[in-house]
Amino acid sequence: MAEIPGITRANDGLDGVSWNILGQTYVPKQITEESFAWLATFPEESFTPPHMHRAQDEYILVMEGRIDLLLGGKRTFAAAGDLVRMPRGIPHAFYNNSGEVAKAMFWVAPTGPLVDLYRRIHNMSSPQEVVQVADEYGVHFFPPVSSAP
Repeated sequence: MAEIPGITRANDGLDGVSWNILGQTYVPKQITEESFAWLATFPEESFTPPHMHRAQDEYILVMEGRIDLLLGGKRTFAAAGDLVRMPRGIPHAFYNNSGEVAKAMFWVAPTGPLVDLYRRIHNMSSPQEVVQVADEYGVHFFPPVSSAP
């Protein structure tokens, strides 16, 4: 799929799409074979447990709030304006411990099967089922960490 010139407006996803991924909202903004970008909204106290992408580099540009991270086994954080780089194969996790909603632009390169994963797990309510399904799409989850950063 080739890139199409245009603008994806602030409150819109491509083709009006918005995914509910375990209480977080992911709005796709751009999709080609080379890259995939989405706006993520993290409600207070939400998180994505430790995982890694086998074949994709992932990036986060924090737009609002603060996101605590586990990145390659180290605890750190990113605030508005910060860019997080997560090379493929590096375990990482995200936590919104800020007491406020956090928003960030995420993207991966290459796209791989991630769009298909999000389509499949949209509105899935069982974290265990999400973990199991994700492995089929090249995203491997690790056992939970005892406490968030």
